Amino acid sequence: MIWTGVIFGVTASCGEFVCFLPIESPFITMAGRCVNKSYEAAVAWNYFLMISIYIPFEITAVNGMIHYWRDDYSAAITFCIQIFIYTMLNVLAVRWFGESEFYLSIGKVVLAIGLIFFTFITMVGGNPQHDAFGFRYWKNPGPLVEVYTTGSMGNFHGFMAAMNKACFTIVGPEYLSMVADEAGQETRKVLASTFRTVFYRLIVFYIIGALSVGVLVASNDPTLVELASTGSTSNGSYSPYIIAMNNMGINVLPDIVNVLCVTSAFSAGNSYVYCSSRALYGMSKNGLVPKFFQYCTKEGVPLFCVGIAFCFSLLSLLQLGENASKVLNWIVNLCSGAQILNYFFMCVTYIGFYRAVKAQGLDRRLFPYRSWFQPYLAIFCGFLILCMVGALGYTVFMPGNWSVENFLTYYLMVLLSIGIFLVHLAVYRTKLVDPAQADLHTGIEEVLLHEQTYLEEQEKSNHGKKSWNNKILDTIF
Repeated sequence: MIWTGVIFGVTASCGEFVCFLPIESPFITMAGRCVNKSYEAAVAWNYFLMISIYIPFEITAVNGMIHYWRDDYSAAITFCIQIFIYTMLNVLAVRWFGESEFYLSIGKVVLAIGLIFFTFITMVGGNPQHDAFGFRYWKNPGPLVEVYTTGSMGNFHGFMAAMNKACFTIVGPEYLSMVADEAGQETRKVLASTFRTVFYRLIVFYIIGALSVGVLVASNDPTLVELASTGSTSNGSYSPYIIAMNNMGINVLPDIVNVLCVTSAFSAGNSYVYCSSRALYGMSKNGLVPKFFQYCTKEGVPLFCVGIAFCFSLLSLLQLGENASKVLNWIVNLCSGAQILNYFFMCVTYIGFYRAVKAQGLDRRLFPYRSWFQPYLAIFCGFLILCMVGALGYTVFMPGNWSVENFLTYYLMVLLSIGIFLVHLAVYRTKLVDPAQADLHTGIEEVLLHEQTYLEEQEKSNHGKKSWNNKILDTIF
């Protein structure tokens, strides 16, 4: 719940400048326009590497969920099938990507809402055991778990472990902003409406979802204890919802839930391939990587960028070795560090944007989307995120826990980002952007022209009003 609040603050901040100027890779481009070009280079590389490393993680996750049914096959089979499908969906055209994501998103919504109803029904006694357990597990063994040691310090370690997991799993605003220039129709209006609904999505998918898990499964459940002791995640039966269903003696439903989990993980991997390729394309346009990455097919697909995303997907094959669990742990730690750092970058970028808007006399009340309590919200969230950056791998510094390998997996992305910033600064001698001179206008004329053309076409075709079913789908998605 705490980290969800932080992510909402980041989303609100990011949404304001993305809706104001929906261009390619907006939170990366605006970093250079409002803060510093060397800072933009660090932001771009951190985001690209983060999103690219997520690809093999999701491929591995899908395979682990399939193991729920059987594991008498080589994981290379599912890996290769997923890599092939991801590549085809992202090469054929953006419209195919959007079409596939639309239908896959239906499964996510059904899964989230269905599990919430499942939690409520079973907790009031609607289960085979007719046990109205309610909030029993909140009292015994309780919400706090002791980790590493006992007492209040053990509870603190447990809290920090939960926060670290939340930093890895709770994501959102960067993916929405990456497709800002391809939103179509009334670009800024559509994006503003979408960012406003993020608040409700965070509540449903993360806060209520986390509360449901706490209601259904005790923190000392034997299956969870086994997971914590072995570090294994190779089987879909480790899902807390499936654990709860098995404990209650419910049949069939665990299979349905696992199917929807597989489609959700597959959809996430598909999105990461898309965002990775678009991030690299934006970096090429901004001069951070060679220009040949700007080559696109007739359908507008950045072919070489998709090829690089394909190469990252091959990292999933490392799971075929003997140290599969160690490799997965590396990926999780690298992604967590990059993810937290990425949110810090967003807050700093918004502060630069806010200063530029104020210096140039722009009225934020006229923006398509205006976030609340600024710039204090961005400053507060940025401070909390910076604290989490330092605390991410704090266990490495505990007595007897020091390991160069673990230190690097936690903090490599931080060190790499600092290194990229300093090298770029030394080579190009970039300076902080003067807020009064920040470029807040390049690209906005094209956006306004696109929106005006769309409205004129709507009036001519007399399709200005949406059907009732389209309105419902727009509200949900």
